[in-house]
Amino acid sequence: MENGADFGILLGLSFQTFSDELRAELASSGFDDLGGAYGYVFRALSQEPLHLNELAERLGMTAQGASKIVSEMEARKYVERRPDPEDGRAKRLRLTARGRAALGFARKFHAQYERRLSAEVGERQVATLRRVLESMLTRSGKDASTALLRAF
Repeated sequence: MENGADFGILLGLSFQTFSDELRAELASSGFDDLGGAYGYVFRALSQEPLHLNELAERLGMTAQGASKIVSEMEARKYVERRPDPEDGRAKRLRLTARGRAALGFARKFHAQYERRLSAEVGERQVATLRRVLESMLTRSGKDASTALLRAF
């Protein structure tokens, strides 16, 4: 082991740096009212409209917790509730145009960040880093597609 920060500290600080930069870019593009958990909801609803309980299950949280986040996002025009065509009593949650725009901006940022990092340290190093991170997920028993859902 080298004299430097612990591996976990480097991972955590790197993620925090990435998140701070993403949030700053989002804010400068008009998405300055995003809550910390919104990215998870954006990813979950990007696939299909969901009932609140389905969303809560996908995010690994209580329906009450999901409801609080969804209400905030609805007030900020990122999410809307629509009648379920199969059950008139139920509502399905879906992204609004503003929600899709915020998610699209975040995805574009992710891609640009990776390209910028590749230009700075080399494509091989970034590809290796990607494999290491994916391996860490696999070793933990987490499904990469589910883990990606939980990241903005």
